[in-house]
Amino acid sequence: MGRPKQLLKWKQTTVLGHAIETAKALKQVKTVVVLGANFEAIKVTLNLNQVEIVKNDDWDAGLGKSIATGMSHILSQDLSYDAVLIMLGDQPLIDSTYLLQMISEYKIEETQIIATTYKNGKQGVPVLFDSAYFRELSLLHDDKGAKQILRNHADKLLVVDAIHDVSDIDTLEEYQALYKANH
Repeated sequence: MGRPKQLLKWKQTTVLGHAIETAKALKQVKTVVVLGANFEAIKVTLNLNQVEIVKNDDWDAGLGKSIATGMSHILSQDLSYDAVLIMLGDQPLIDSTYLLQMISEYKIEETQIIATTYKNGKQGVPVLFDSAYFRELSLLHDDKGAKQILRNHADKLLVVDAIHDVSDIDTLEEYQALYKANH
């Protein structure tokens, strides 16, 4: 893309700023943002109120390593969480209403995984993992994210249909089309 996609303009902020505000609107205990490439350039643009920033020095290993970095940070704290909701910073159509729908499906002590299902039938992020999967998430290390965990625990998987097209921004053309359609 030639520039950090997290810093592309979205609404009154950036793509990543919008994702952070969406997460913070849930009024959950903590919002943890994992940054890798362009760490300093991105960090200085963020409203860090009620947000913890974690640096992933191995960002080029892929999404799995970013998830593992965030989970290792959470596990290193003296706090206990029932679940973690993982979202991406490049899905600006995800809103807090959709995330609340996912959270409403969660039942404590059922070791659930609640994933998003896309129009093409694939399952993925946003995804909510019960604490039973925290250690497994902390061991991820490649660019496949948590797909293998979803497959390994398919019997515990619940999917929530995306109300709208859950589009990742991977190219400048995708961003421009998404921006034009939503502004």
